[in-house]
Amino acid sequence: MRKNIKLTALAATASALALGLTACGSSSDPSSSKADGGKTDASKPLVIAASPSPHADILNFVKDKLAAKEGLKLEVKEFTDYVLPNTATEQGQVDGNYFQHKPYLDDFNKKNGTHIVPVTNVHLEPLGLYSKKLKAIGDIKPGQTIAVPNDTTNEGRALQLLASSNLITLKEGVGTSAKLSDITDKKGLEFKELEAATVPRALGDVDAAIINGNYALEAKLAPAKDALALEKAEGNPYANFLAVKAGNEKDPRIEKLAKLLGSDEVKKFIEEKYQGSVIPAFGAPTAS
Repeated sequence: MRKNIKLTALAATASALALGLTACGSSSDPSSSKADGGKTDASKPLVIAASPSPHADILNFVKDKLAAKEGLKLEVKEFTDYVLPNTATEQGQVDGNYFQHKPYLDDFNKKNGTHIVPVTNVHLEPLGLYSKKLKAIGDIKPGQTIAVPNDTTNEGRALQLLASSNLITLKEGVGTSAKLSDITDKKGLEFKELEAATVPRALGDVDAAIINGNYALEAKLAPAKDALALEKAEGNPYANFLAVKAGNEKDPRIEKLAKLLGSDEVKKFIEEKYQGSVIPAFGAPTAS
C-alpha cells in the first residue's frame, strides 16, 4: 500500500513545516545537512517531493521494485502545486524533488532567491491543447475562449503551441517567454489565465485549454490520444528532472536514486505505462 502524504496547496502552507521537521529527519537535522558541510546518514530514508502523476508513479516504481537492491530507503511525498516542492526542498523539509523542467526552475530560483539545482533528466511530458466541446483543432473559431497556465514559463510554452498550431500569431523572437501581450493576432480568440493545477477542472467552462502533461494524466486524459494539439518531443527543452538544493548533489542517496531513475527498468516502465504520453528523457539537464 502506498504511504505517500498528499499535500494540497491549501493545506500544505500550514502543515509543511511541521511535517518536514517530524517526517524528514535526514534533511531537517543539521547534523545530516549536506549543503552546510555536514555528513549524510545514508541509512536514513530519502524523502522526495513529487507531483502525483507521472512523477510519484515513477518514484513509487523505483521504491517498490528497484530501491532495495541498491540499499536505498525512499519516501515519496505528493504535492499538487508547482511552488511547495521547491520551497520544501530549499528549507530542508524534503531531500529533493521531481516535478519540473529547467525553464521553470530558472524562473523560480530568480524570483524566489532559492538555490535548487537539477541532478538528472528523467522524462518529458508534452504540453497539450484539450477540449470537452470540440473534436478537432479546426473547430476552434473566433469568439471562443482558451485557458492557459499563468506561470511565466508554462504560459510562454502554451502560447508557442498555439502559435505553431496557427491559432495565434506572436511577436518575432519572443520564444518561451511569450506573454499574452506578445500576441500580435489573437484571430478572435479570448484567453483565460489560470494556475496550472486548476486548468483541468476548468476544461468544461472554456472551449479549450492548454494543460501540462502531469495534470492531464491526473485528469484521466491521454495526451497521445485526447489532445487536439501536442508538443513535439524533438528538440524539446522541457524534460522533467530530479532536483536538490545546491550542495546536496553528492548525497549518496541522491546518487543512487539518479542511477535508478536512468535505468532500463524505468525506461521500460515509462514506455509501457504511458504509451507515448510520457517519454523517457534520461541524461544531463540542459544548461541555463
